[in-house]
Amino acid sequence: MSSTIEPAAAAVGAAAAPLAMRGPEAVPITLLVNGVTRRLAVEPRVSLLDLLREHLTLTGTKKGCDQGTCGACTVWIDGRRMLACLTLAITCEAREVTTIEGVADGAELHPMQRAFIAHDAFQCGYCTPGQVMSAIALMDEGHASSDAEIGEWMSGNLCRCAAYPNIRAAIRAVRDAPGGDGHAAA
Repeated sequence: MSSTIEPAAAAVGAAAAPLAMRGPEAVPITLLVNGVTRRLAVEPRVSLLDLLREHLTLTGTKKGCDQGTCGACTVWIDGRRMLACLTLAITCEAREVTTIEGVADGAELHPMQRAFIAHDAFQCGYCTPGQVMSAIALMDEGHASSDAEIGEWMSGNLCRCAAYPNIRAAIRAVRDAPGGDGHAAA
């Protein structure tokens, strides 16, 4: 006697409804990006990076390697660091996406952005948005107690100009500022 169990049902131990097939043509999706609800139609194969840059004209998130190895495309999804080049846009429905454009408070830069400027933590600037997104996140995650820990938790973000000492200095400055949580005035 054999039985057929759908993989999703087996994983949760209960009968689950099969997922509706979407695509390959463009499908409507709704995303919350930087606090703004966005409704658009995209093909299911479109990466979050391409959606942000090409469909929403949020070009702060950079396309470096398009393979998930450089960190230039780092964004937050539900507050966690994610690589936008490896994330399908359609998987971000009902989730909060934050890009570098969403970390400032109007014209007031985030303390980490100000620290990057004050400590010259960039040269060409291409990797800077991803570096800043990761730096803020590592502060929130509590991974900034030492230079070694900062280096380890920032290791997914490459800087071809080798501004690493200045990046660590910027992170230390925010860490050591009153509040020390990455959200206090620098």
